[in-house]
Amino acid sequence: MKNSVFIATSLDGMIAGKNDELDWLSTFPEIDQIDTGFNDFTSRMDALLMGRNTFKVISDFEGEWFYTKPVFVWSSSMTEIPEKFKGKAFLVKGSITEVLSEIHGKGFQNLYIDGGKTIQSFLKEDLIDEMIITTIPVLLGSGVPLFADLPKQLIFKCVKSTLFLDKVVQNHFVRAR
Repeated sequence: MKNSVFIATSLDGMIAGKNDELDWLSTFPEIDQIDTGFNDFTSRMDALLMGRNTFKVISDFEGEWFYTKPVFVWSSSMTEIPEKFKGKAFLVKGSITEVLSEIHGKGFQNLYIDGGKTIQSFLKEDLIDEMIITTIPVLLGSGVPLFADLPKQLIFKCVKSTLFLDKVVQNHFVRAR
């Protein structure tokens, strides 16, 4: 069982602007023409677990649903998945332990964890095994941070760094246990 993160941050560690805007991700639109490893990463995952806020942002995107693996939406306030996402996204509720037990019980062992609060909750419980963080060199000044307070220090080992376009850096970290 493995919980992994693949996410982009601004240089100041934000995953979204103060109004949840993501336009800064297109600071260097040519990055979309480069293989940054996302398809390889998702091919190793069985399913995706994201929080309600991230699901809301992604479900508002234009075009077809782009996830090929089951998406579990972790929320205490949602009552159901919107009709157009039924069969693609599934609502899960409860503590991290309960949610993981439910997802693992369905046969999904390697999970892609997405969304700021969800990632922070997993880190607080020391449940993230690897993080691939792509840093876009733009300072937002404020917004939604990737990291928050932790009850203890967590040590990760950088196993790979890649530079794209002589601007964008991607670091692959693995939890040192």
